[in-house]
Amino acid sequence: MSRSSTLRPYAVALRAMLVATLALGLVYPLLITGVAAVAMPDRAAGSLVTAGAADEPARTVGSSLIGQSFTDPDGVALPGYLQSRPSAAGEGYDGGASSGSNLGPENTDLVAAVEQRRTEVAQREGVDVADVPADAVTASASGLDPHISPAYALLQVPRIARERGLPESEVESLMRSSIAGRDLGFLGEERVNVLAVNIALDELSVG
Repeated sequence: MSRSSTLRPYAVALRAMLVATLALGLVYPLLITGVAAVAMPDRAAGSLVTAGAADEPARTVGSSLIGQSFTDPDGVALPGYLQSRPSAAGEGYDGGASSGSNLGPENTDLVAAVEQRRTEVAQREGVDVADVPADAVTASASGLDPHISPAYALLQVPRIARERGLPESEVESLMRSSIAGRDLGFLGEERVNVLAVNIALDELSVG
């Protein structure tokens, strides 16, 4: 067998690898990115949310698809803001470390953490521990959930109204109007986007 015949399969394999790399590693991603930018520009750009005063340029404050914490530098909940559910993604809501805790329901560390969170939420909201919703003390599977349940959102109304000096009925009305229904009427659960509500609360307070 000649040398050229021996090397031919390797040359074919190399060309196939280069073509596949070019097509699947460059052309296809660019094509899909272009289609997404045209078909759904907001989502393709990260579903970014902007906010700001009327006399100031708008600034990016987050994404409608990725949750964030509303706490001070020491991790203490900001009393005038709607609080998110806990996150097990990195140090909390880390988009590069999306994950749940991977701890089973009988894990002693998880049980202790949940009970501690339940006590903290009950004290912060001035309610009995039995009235604290599950999503107030447990992280989502992704650790990036931007939503909380309507029950948890409404539980926070008295505190937020008190801290902001707003009528409780006004804050409750905002909270109820922010409840999104199930997708297609039957998928998932009703939910409240925490960032969207907090932006609306700031606008209410300024107004």
